[in-house]
Amino acid sequence: MTTRLAPSSPLGSPRATIKVGLGQLVASNERGAGLAALGLGSCIGIAAYDPEARVAGMAHVMLPDSTLASAPGPPGKYADTAVPALLEEMRRLGASPGRLVVKIAGGAQMFATAGGTLNIGARNAVSVRAALAAAGLRVRAAETGGTSGRTLELWVDDGRTTVRVVGRESVEI
Repeated sequence: MTTRLAPSSPLGSPRATIKVGLGQLVASNERGAGLAALGLGSCIGIAAYDPEARVAGMAHVMLPDSTLASAPGPPGKYADTAVPALLEEMRRLGASPGRLVVKIAGGAQMFATAGGTLNIGARNAVSVRAALAAAGLRVRAAETGGTSGRTLELWVDDGRTTVRVVGRESVEI
């Protein structure tokens, strides 16, 4: 898990921003901080928040299934490994899976293919939902599909979650 605090925030405020890069996952209880997965195309961003413990977590999932990988990757890279790893990081900071509010964004069809058989975005969305369901979690809100990239943001203080689609204003989900 790699985190980096940035002095200028894409969250629209002077707060600290923890950027969640490709295949990464981050959990934080740092007051005033936000988590941000930038440039979600076919990737799925998972935002999870425990309102009682004020613990936020985010994963930037790139691919649906680790069992098809030729080499292991970081746990946040695959839907089936990202969910349990994210839950473990959040538990470590005092979160309870039973209290989590989970929202997802991304999963766009970024590249046209003959027949759409390589639609990684849709496959990622299905796999993330399945991994969350297997962990006993349900998705409260989603902004997935389409053909545009997105940015997903989650605030530690209050769990506010926003999505900005390329070329549009941020919306709270």
